[in-house]
Amino acid sequence: MSKLKTLAPLLLAALLCLALAAPAWAIFDKELENEQMVMNFYNEVQRGGYKVVDTAQLKQWVEAKKPMLIVDTMPLEASYKKQHIPGAVQFELPIPEMKEMPAAQQAEFTKLLGADKDRLLVIYCGFPKCTRSHNGAMWAVKLGYKNVYRYPGGIKAWEEAGNPVAKVQ
Repeated sequence: MSKLKTLAPLLLAALLCLALAAPAWAIFDKELENEQMVMNFYNEVQRGGYKVVDTAQLKQWVEAKKPMLIVDTMPLEASYKKQHIPGAVQFELPIPEMKEMPAAQQAEFTKLLGADKDRLLVIYCGFPKCTRSHNGAMWAVKLGYKNVYRYPGGIKAWEEAGNPVAKVQ
């Protein structure tokens, strides 16, 4: 019993150290996850051949009424109608990277983007891990558009920054 009394404070101290160290290890796990997300994003941008715009810059463009087409790639009913960047048009794209796009969908997308291949295009989806915007930006580039930006923060970052959102009634 006396050995247990002697070891009890040491065991308690060891458990306390482990409990305090656990959050530190969780941070490292999170950083590894963050690194993977960043590298995935970087690789998508490289494969897609488009540029990237952040929330602050896009807000400046919107406020300055810069001529551009903003494309929301989220589902119409589940997302776009509920909230989208004011002035954005909707064209739903899938999450997995699209290696091919059917000719009919290419024609519909090209019609939406317009004939001016130098037009400023900003394509977004829901949030940074969502790859719908990657598909849209990548396919715009493949279709010959030269001024294509992906807005990775998406509607979540736009709204989080306190920017206005539009809804379809």
